[in-house]
Amino acid sequence: MSQISDYESFPIRRKRRDFAAAEVDAPWSGEVFPGEVFADDKFAESKPDEPADASPAIIGAEDGWNLNKAHFITFIALFLFSVVLYFRPYELFAALSSYTSMAFYIGVATLAVYVPSQFVAEGNLTARPREINLILLFVVAAFLSMPLASSPGEAYDTFTEVLLKAIVIFIVFVNAVRTEWRFKLLIWLAFAVSLYLSFFALSDYSNGIFREGSADWNNQRIGGAIGALFGNSNDLALHLVTMVPLAVGFGFATKNLLKRILYLGFAVMFVAATVVTFSRGGFIGLFFTMLVLARKLGRKNKFLSAGALVVAITALLIFAPASYSSRLSSIFNTASDFTGSSTQRTEILKRSIWVTLRYPLTGVGLGNFHFKSVQELVTHNAYTQVSSEMGIAALVVYVMFMVYPLRRLRKIEEQTLEDPERRKFHYWSIGIQASIVAYMTTSFFASVAYYWYIYYIIGYAVALRRLYYVEQVKNAQ
Repeated sequence: MSQISDYESFPIRRKRRDFAAAEVDAPWSGEVFPGEVFADDKFAESKPDEPADASPAIIGAEDGWNLNKAHFITFIALFLFSVVLYFRPYELFAALSSYTSMAFYIGVATLAVYVPSQFVAEGNLTARPREINLILLFVVAAFLSMPLASSPGEAYDTFTEVLLKAIVIFIVFVNAVRTEWRFKLLIWLAFAVSLYLSFFALSDYSNGIFREGSADWNNQRIGGAIGALFGNSNDLALHLVTMVPLAVGFGFATKNLLKRILYLGFAVMFVAATVVTFSRGGFIGLFFTMLVLARKLGRKNKFLSAGALVVAITALLIFAPASYSSRLSSIFNTASDFTGSSTQRTEILKRSIWVTLRYPLTGVGLGNFHFKSVQELVTHNAYTQVSSEMGIAALVVYVMFMVYPLRRLRKIEEQTLEDPERRKFHYWSIGIQASIVAYMTTSFFASVAYYWYIYYIIGYAVALRRLYYVEQVKNAQ
């Protein structure tokens, strides 16, 4: 399949088709998609260096997407896997308590369905957008870190039990989420678990039910009502912060007033639940999320958007619990943190940077930082987690994995700014961009580089780019 660069012009309305320019499968018509489409007769004799008026380049053409709607069964399996991953039904229902390996077996079944379906649909194991190439490089870096690891066995276990699972499901996600309904269902599922977690977070806080912290009541903190990804208050905050902009994006994308109020209500609930976690990283993530949303949603009235941002942050601090401000003050004044966690994390950050510089090529091995740490503690920073355990090159790949989708989504945002017919793409792209930024800032305070959070968010970004590409192709025919 020929590929169309982001920087090529794309002429429109040409009466004859040039099938040699590009071939794109189009199952709904049985035709191939032309590299040049339709122009008026007056342009029929135009020279190559005198092109007709051109529309913006097709976003996603460089990914070489196949436009068929394969992987329906794979998506059902992926959706069921995500339900189990998020809700952990064996924790919620006593009758299922012995089925703790449920996610593993559904994941294996998902892969068993995916592999033959992908070969039938496209003749390969995966499509190759840039994000897939980057994640494969990340796998190579993980392998290279194992032989010289402080504990090769522990590095291998971290890879197979944590990172590999997230990467495999990410690859399935990228290839299986091909329609708008699939995209929406996965995000609605994320909203569902976030609402459940937010409800219980607010309920637990109001009823004084704390799941972690010291014996001192003032220093105790809530945890997630569901374990694993959400059991720790900081991890719960990280997840909820990334959900806030998605809810805002879906709210602005819909023309239905009731739906908009509902989605924005979700966002408010996620913010409130984030606050009662008392996570400093969560607050910083919220701040940058609000900053991105204010800038992008208010680009036509910057003064009003800046005012709205100030009002939102002020309201957040006013309505937050009385001790919340004291907790936040420890970000800048470590002496005000009576728990000592702020000072401790500063020391661990310094140590993780030192380990990175000491072992710059392959790090000390996945999951092995605690051997070089203070009191066997982890890095509490996703970036130095990668750099200290896998090397500086792995850190570059990890950052590119998040930055590249931001650039592509920004193109979609710009192309759809003045197009009311494609407003959903405009606001969805803004929501996902802000969600990535929320993760990038909040994860500076959590060792979560190998966990599911970012892989699902980048999955949303790739899926949206694919949906937008299909929309462009349909409109251009």
